[in-house]
Amino acid sequence: MEIRTAAAAELGRAIGDGKVDPVELTEVFLTEIAAEDADLQIYARTTAERARREAAASRERLKSGNRKSMLDGVPVSWKDLFDTTGIATEAGSKLLAGRIPDKDAEVVRRAADLGLVCLGKTHMTELAFSGLGINPVTATPPNRQLPFRCPGGSSSGAAASIAFGLAPIAIGSDTGGSVRIPACWNNLVGLKTSYGVLPNDGVVPLCRGFDTAGPLARTVEDAALMFSILKGWPLPFEPSANLSHFDFVVPTTIVLDDLEDAVATAFEAALAKLAKNGARITRRAEGSFAEFAGLAGKLYPHEAWAQWGGVIERHGEKMFVPIRKRFATGKQVTLAQYHEAHAQMTSARKRFQGGLTPSTVLLHPTVPILPPQVDVLLADEEKFVAANLKALRNTRMINSAGGAALTLPLPQAGCGLQLSAGPGSDDMLLEAGAAMERVVG
Repeated sequence: MEIRTAAAAELGRAIGDGKVDPVELTEVFLTEIAAEDADLQIYARTTAERARREAAASRERLKSGNRKSMLDGVPVSWKDLFDTTGIATEAGSKLLAGRIPDKDAEVVRRAADLGLVCLGKTHMTELAFSGLGINPVTATPPNRQLPFRCPGGSSSGAAASIAFGLAPIAIGSDTGGSVRIPACWNNLVGLKTSYGVLPNDGVVPLCRGFDTAGPLARTVEDAALMFSILKGWPLPFEPSANLSHFDFVVPTTIVLDDLEDAVATAFEAALAKLAKNGARITRRAEGSFAEFAGLAGKLYPHEAWAQWGGVIERHGEKMFVPIRKRFATGKQVTLAQYHEAHAQMTSARKRFQGGLTPSTVLLHPTVPILPPQVDVLLADEEKFVAANLKALRNTRMINSAGGAALTLPLPQAGCGLQLSAGPGSDDMLLEAGAAMERVVG
């Protein structure tokens, strides 16, 4: 087994079988991070002392036969907006430089209680408000699949930590696509959890009405195991469903518009494979998507500005200009306009959910474009803004719907297949993803 490319579940089973020692495993990753990320372009900071302490405790539990979960002893990276006791959590922004929380975020605590080993905190888009992953204020992580191109954001370092073999699994956050875009552009699995299913206590907020936490991983099994741990229920993942158990629907509203050729080709190839293996696939318009798309420009910026506008007005010179300007668009949205848009979103959610059955899985390309070149976007603010909005277009539909989504990697580098459904559909989507993974990957 190659440690650095092994799935988290594979490492967890090897630990349980006595083939891998948690302390030695942790040292492998800490050593490789020090060697390959010496300039800290992926990790904002490592937590070596904590990692070694947690790995040693895992070793003792293994010896006594008291492992707490299947991933007990497996290292994990955390996006730098999850609070960690006594360790800086700065959300990719100079506005929060030196911010040191006095306790773990609730999901960090749950993971630690169930045996996960914290390797460190990964870089991210400034205050999580971009889908591209570019952050000249702190660092822009590299894209291993497509060098010199955007890593995807805002959980950019989370994806890079797995892609470069510097963590077997990572935790990010998703407000409008921030788990799925970097997962897609780094050929990983990414789970956007249903709104409210995981606690946001101790997580630096962006838009409180849309923020969710979720795993990035090499496999659907890894994502499912990590999801159960973040919920506090360390259950094994034993999928039994097959493709015939689901009603697959391809929405034809917006999410298929203006796809780059490589994305369109990869998507249609995936659908063909699924159909060949017994999947029932229909296509239909999804009117709620048009409603969600029309409301996004008011809902997200208003909430983001309400959260950060005060500090930005005082210290905005510390920010990357396009991100600061994006926040400032929320200043133009009045409270009355926001409430009206929110009421419309609530109505659209009801219509969206009314068109789903318990077995409906929506399928479309995760991101309609391949990752653009970083230097091109840094040199042209208009191109940066346009690329960011295009990157987020497909993913944030399900954030507006309040539902769950899963992205699977496709053979074409930088292309992903998104599965989505309504609130509380997380486990169903993971079952569907497991059935699809072996077919489309």
